[in-house]
Amino acid sequence: MTPGPEPANFLLELRGLRKRFGGVVALDGVDLDLRGGEIHALLGENGAGKSTLINILGGIHQPDEGVIRVDGGVTRIGSVTDADRLGIRLIHQELALAPNLSIAGNIFLGREPTRYGLLDRHRLVADAELLRDELGLLELGDVGEPVSELNVARRQLVEIARALAGRVRILILDEPTASLSETESEALFGKLRRLRGQGVGIIYISHRLEEISRLADRITVLRDGRSVGTQRAAALDMRQLITWMVGRELKEHYPRPPHVPGAVALSVRGLRGPGVHDVSFDLHCGEVLGLAGLVGAGRTELARVLGGLVPATGGEIAIGGIPVRLRGPAAARAAGIALVPEDRKRDGLVMTRTVGFNLALPWTRLWARGCMPDHRRRDAIIARAVRDFSIKTRSPDMPIGTLSGGNQQKVVVAKWMEQPPKILILDEPTRGVDVGAREEIFELIGRLVSQRMAVLLISSDLPEVMNLSHRLALYRDGRIVCQGAAGDFTPEQVMAELTRKVSPNITTDHP
Repeated sequence: MTPGPEPANFLLELRGLRKRFGGVVALDGVDLDLRGGEIHALLGENGAGKSTLINILGGIHQPDEGVIRVDGGVTRIGSVTDADRLGIRLIHQELALAPNLSIAGNIFLGREPTRYGLLDRHRLVADAELLRDELGLLELGDVGEPVSELNVARRQLVEIARALAGRVRILILDEPTASLSETESEALFGKLRRLRGQGVGIIYISHRLEEISRLADRITVLRDGRSVGTQRAAALDMRQLITWMVGRELKEHYPRPPHVPGAVALSVRGLRGPGVHDVSFDLHCGEVLGLAGLVGAGRTELARVLGGLVPATGGEIAIGGIPVRLRGPAAARAAGIALVPEDRKRDGLVMTRTVGFNLALPWTRLWARGCMPDHRRRDAIIARAVRDFSIKTRSPDMPIGTLSGGNQQKVVVAKWMEQPPKILILDEPTRGVDVGAREEIFELIGRLVSQRMAVLLISSDLPEVMNLSHRLALYRDGRIVCQGAAGDFTPEQVMAELTRKVSPNITTDHP
């Protein structure tokens, strides 16, 4: 570790923080310190422990062991209210806004101005407009507009404005520019520098190393829940930083399926759509094509276009050599494409219903034809899925929410397999699952590929996507910027390419 100043100079100190979730160790003795008037970057791959750490600082989780000091004094952050009292504000990667309220209502939620004991709507709007202008977030527009009408980028700006609306001593930002334009990002950077000049301590999480080199005073890297090292940004060694982030031999832990590629299952040429810019690639039967990209690269937007959830605005898609137009999810499914979405709870499952309901839902046309549902056929579909995919549940009648994350994910895959698709799109398939469930999902991918299924694996987990894939496509800002055999890439090369500043004239590498 690079030596720092005396502890008395620290605004925030974390010493020996540990946190477990069941059998999973999320933090294993993490040390971190933050000065007032400093931007301290926190880096690490997905699953390194960054989110757990900032949730502890925000009062969402409590550490099992370790000490937190603020201004040199031992502090317990037992709730979000405690964090707010200490002047700790979080801007989460996952947006948490009230869609039924206006922009102004969300910015000052819980701190609304009142007059004679009633909400002062005129002052609420005036204060929100003043804050919008002071922060340079003019893209917010009309602060009276309902949040439900905003796109993701403007919702991100609302989160930023809300965090900066009150007294801030420690500001924590988790991938704040993932949905922002370059202009919006520059406005945010300017505000962060002003806050640093006012003595605010800032913890900044980003995968974009170019941002880190411009903003940060110091950098700390987490890996597997541990502090790997801290260095001053002025002495930034990109290769050392990437090595810290990757830091281990990967190939022993991920079983790449045998590779016997067949005919082209999916051909994409010049595909365009919201967040997708001139994408071209081929995916073969019996192959895993890994799409590696960072948060905000537009990977999910591509998956949604291919899954028929969002219409393409240009380009061509062919399945088995036959051009198709994917006018909706049903059309994509009929063409032979199944999508396992990034957010299984929101987009992949009906969380208020049972395991059996979710497994049988896509096949209603098979068992619910006519006046009387064929319950025997429905039960057979459910039983096959539970057996073939080793779904651990006491009964198919159990609520889907009682299953572990890994078993929920297996349900999302299994529900499409009564009549297997030609092409399976997996968007972050191991997000939020434990180590054992990850191994089961890896084995499942291998089994499907051995049955000649074509798999598009989208993941921001670098070891996962590099070692499960036969070929690799590097994806940045809505474009494939490089393709090749997965074994031809090193982790350092991939990370360097994904974090490189984008040229506006970049062109897609065609297969």
